[in-house]
Parts: sequence; C-alpha cells; structure tokens
Amino acid sequence: MTTARPATVAVIDIGSNSIKLLVAARDPSAAGRLTQVFQRTEETRIGTGITDNPPRLRDEAMARAVVSVGTLLADAAAHGAEAIRIVATSAVRDAVNRDTFITRLREATGHTLTVLTGAAEAEGIGRGIACDPALADTREFYLFDLGGGSLEMLEFRDGAVRQLTSLQLGCVRVTERCVPEPARAFTAGEIEGVRSHVRHVIRESDFRFALEPPVVAVATGGTATTFRAVEAAASGKSFASTSPILPVPALNALAARLATLTIDGRRTIPGVPAARADVFPAALLTLVELAGFARAAEFRHSFYNLRFGLAADMLYGSPASAP
Repeated sequence: MTTARPATVAVIDIGSNSIKLLVAARDPSAAGRLTQVFQRTEETRIGTGITDNPPRLRDEAMARAVVSVGTLLADAAAHGAEAIRIVATSAVRDAVNRDTFITRLREATGHTLTVLTGAAEAEGIGRGIACDPALADTREFYLFDLGGGSLEMLEFRDGAVRQLTSLQLGCVRVTERCVPEPARAFTAGEIEGVRSHVRHVIRESDFRFALEPPVVAVATGGTATTFRAVEAAASGKSFASTSPILPVPALNALAARLATLTIDGRRTIPGVPAARADVFPAALLTLVELAGFARAAEFRHSFYNLRFGLAADMLYGSPASAP
C-alpha cells in the first residue's frame, strides 16, 4: 500500500552559523518543483568554538539552538507543515558531544535530529539546486555552498552531479583558525592567512576544476545573500531588484573594505547582519579564492540549497522516483 506524501513540509537546518526553516509545498504548475510557503533564519551560532581540540558544542550554544528550533517548529506548524525534518551539518557532525545535543533536542521538542555526513549534505544541495528554474537550461556549472562550518563543492555536467566534496572551509571555522581577534581590523598577514589556508585546503582536496571558460559558478549560502543585501542598501534598491550576479572584483573590494574596519565599523554597513560581522570578511575572501580555482569572473546567486533538496525528497521522493 502506497502512503500518500504530504502536500506541505518543513525542513529545519541547524548550520554552524544559523538555524533556518523552510516550509515548502508542491508547485502545481511544474512537476517536481517547489513553492516556498515560509522561511525564517535564527542567527544562533551553534558552531562557536568549532576549532576547539577536540571540537565540542558549548552548553550555552546548545541551549540557544534548542530555543531557536522550538521557535521554528511553532512557525512550521503555523504554516501548515504536515511533515517536519530537522538536520544538522558541520558543527554538530564534528562535535565529540553531538549525542548530548541530539538528546537535549529530542527531550525538549520530541523531534529526532539527523546529522548529515558531508557527502549527504552535498547531495542534498545538488538536489536543491535542481529545483531552481533559473538554472533549468544550464547543463554545466560549479556549485559552491559556503556555510559556517563547511564548504560544499559540486560539479554538474549534462545536468547531473559529476563531482562533490565537503571541505572544512566554513566562514566560522576559517575565521577562528586564521583571525585570532576578529573584532578588530584584520592585519595584512591575517588576510593572506585566510587566502592561503583556503587555497591549501582546496589544493589538498580531490576536487578537480576541469570546466572550460566561460565557467558558470553558482553560489548559495548566507555570504552571497549578505553581499546582495549590502549592494541593495548601497544602491537604495530592494533586495529583490538586485542582480543575482556577483562579480568577483566587487566581492574582493567589499572584503578589502570590511577587513580595514573593526567589528563595530562593519556593523554600521547597511546590509551586514550584526551576528555575521565577525566572519563576513573571511567568507568573502573564500569566495574570491574559489573563483580563482574555477576560473570564474562572477558567481550566480541561488536560494535553492540543502533545505530545498530535502524538501523535494519529502514531497516527491528520491530523484529516481520523482516525477
């Protein structure tokens, strides 16, 4: 007997920097597509101390996360979610005390947390990007999802994933490793330290950049969203009216500008969230270095990420069984 799939679902993604909710439904106008019903972000930073040895979730961060998940569960119910999935990525999967957090969350909410492997996270992101109608006719491209704890890199050829990997290059992790005091202006040595660390980790990975220019490079995650928010504020436009194209020189220029400021100065820049002001410069520098490897002059921003991929699975089943 076949069980009917839910018409509206919710995904809560516990990332290293933020916890995000997506409520989505089937799009009646296109098979396999989603309609976004509601979304919300809680800037919780469960990944504080992600570079500790060994990595350990701090009690206060776990407490914040449990409260945030409770808030998002209420939002999901209010928007008609018939099924809910809660997942965690880099910070939780690396933590030696992740089982403690899983237990606390279950006791507080009654929900079970799934901790995704790096490969499963990358696969979910790949499924999510397939839901983006703006990329429906793009057959070859790179996809970079930059989070707080990890960076997922995928290569698409003929519309299918040919390579994927997950690297420990999230902006929280890189900042903690390379910038001892991110509240003050970055030194030239710290800027180069971020750049060289990113280059080293990518070179040591098994990912090979083989697409020929002109390369399409797609960026998902909070760094791309924040860059567009800064551009919107500077131009007096609404976010929706900004271009999804992120030129690499503009990313580099903003990174250089922010690195010269203290955290208080960064927080005065319209569009920069106060909770991300410490890690945003390193995140921008990471994107710039990625562009060099990909030989890309720009990134194309997409909102279709891990949450969309997991929601698509819940609504339609695995790719093999999806319409």
